[in-house]
Amino acid sequence: MKIENKKENRFKRIHKYYSYTGFYSFVGKSLKKALPTILFFVLAIFLLDRYVVDFTALFTHITNTYAPIKILSVFFASESLLGLIPPEIFIAWADKTVNPIVYLSLLAVLSYAGGIVSYFIGKWILSIPAVFNYVEVKMKKHLRNIRKWGGFMIIVGALLPIPFSMTSMAAGTINYSFRNFLLFGTLRFARFYLYAIAIFSLV
Repeated sequence: MKIENKKENRFKRIHKYYSYTGFYSFVGKSLKKALPTILFFVLAIFLLDRYVVDFTALFTHITNTYAPIKILSVFFASESLLGLIPPEIFIAWADKTVNPIVYLSLLAVLSYAGGIVSYFIGKWILSIPAVFNYVEVKMKKHLRNIRKWGGFMIIVGALLPIPFSMTSMAAGTINYSFRNFLLFGTLRFARFYLYAIAIFSLV
C-alpha cells in the first residue's frame, strides 16, 4: 500500500512539474503545428501523384538509376546533420523498392543511428567554444526544452516532424543520459512505420 502511494505521489509530482513548466502546452502546440504539416504533405503527395508527377515512375527511375547504398548514405548524412531532407521523401522511395519493408526498416535504423551521431556531435561541440556559442543561439529553444523536460522532449523529437537530429544534438550538448537517450529514441521506429502506413497507400 505504501509503495502504491509513493508511486501515486511521484506521478502527481511529475504531472505537476510538467504542467507548471508548460510541457503539456508545448506538446499541444507542437501537435497543432505538426498535424497540418503532415496532412499537407500527404495531400500534396496524393495530388502531385494524381495530376502532376507519376511518383511510381519517378521513384522506380531513381531506384533503377542509383544504387540503394547511395540513397541510404544521403539519408544517413541528412539524419546526422540537422535533418536537412524530410524523411518522408525516403519513405516514399522505399515503397518503390524490391523489398519496401526491408528498406523502410533500414531507413528507421539509419535515422536512429543518425540521432546517435548527432548526440555525440553535440557532446563534441562542447569542446569548441566558437561552435558551441553558435549552436547555443541556433538551438537555444531546443536546449532550454531538453534541460527542462529531458526524455519527454526526446520522445517529441522522435515522433513529431521536428528534426530528430537537432533534438539529439541538443541532448548531447547538455550531457543528457545516453542510456535514456537510446531508450526514448527507439520511438523513432514507430514514427517511420506509422508514416509509411499513410505514404505507402498513396504513392
